Amino acid sequence: MKFTLILAAAASIVAAAPGAELVQRSTTDQLVARAAGRNKFTKPNVRIPKASNANNTEVEYSGNWAGAVSIGSGYNKVVGTITVPKVSGSRGAAASAWVGIDGDTCQTAILQTGISFYADGTFDAWYEWIPDYSYSFSGFSVKVGDKITMEVDASSKKAGVAKLTNASTGKSVSHTFSSSSTPSSLCETNAEWIVEAFQENGSQVDLADFGTVTFTGASATGSSGTITPANAEILDISPDGGETVYTSCSASGSTVKCTYTG
Repeated sequence: MKFTLILAAAASIVAAAPGAELVQRSTTDQLVARAAGRNKFTKPNVRIPKASNANNTEVEYSGNWAGAVSIGSGYNKVVGTITVPKVSGSRGAAASAWVGIDGDTCQTAILQTGISFYADGTFDAWYEWIPDYSYSFSGFSVKVGDKITMEVDASSKKAGVAKLTNASTGKSVSHTFSSSSTPSSLCETNAEWIVEAFQENGSQVDLADFGTVTFTGASATGSSGTITPANAEILDISPDGGETVYTSCSASGSTVKCTYTG
């Protein structure tokens, strides 16, 4: 999901890589170190279907994504709201919740925005158009229990907006991508509501215990109208094709629910 961001770039960014001016940050050095360590987005691993989950829904495994992916055509807007969880785990453990367009069956681009949660109690609010780096929203505070609405809206395959709204504080932030600056063209074939074990400092983070993350009001809009994730493909994180499974996800109506199972 995330891209390595060099220190020189981090120093010049106003709305930049996840972590600027957020609550519960311990030091500026910590922010810069994290920004410098971000790595490239990685799509789900080759997925192995399992028979069914508790909801009798086919689930596929991924090495790093958990949640729901709708596969179709013409998707240009994805929305979902989460309540920021309290996470725990070993030093460096983390997870990220986001909504996005593409990055699954379309591997050349992804427009996404979300919140990352670290076991040390810090948070990152960010946006990204892969294959560029991820950047953080400046001045957007986040704490456990806040309700965050995430939205990506592509005005074309080369332009769009990423927006976060914190209903608990009343603040919103957004970033507009122009066709002259985006590094790739969207396929508009995937709509996603994802909890991810992203990559940082050259390797995938240990997945933090995030309890349960639930996307409510989840929808995707496109050339065929508006859909919910009710019929989306469900992904659970497993590093070994199902022998060890770290999440249990489901989708019903406009809700996507992912629970950490360890």
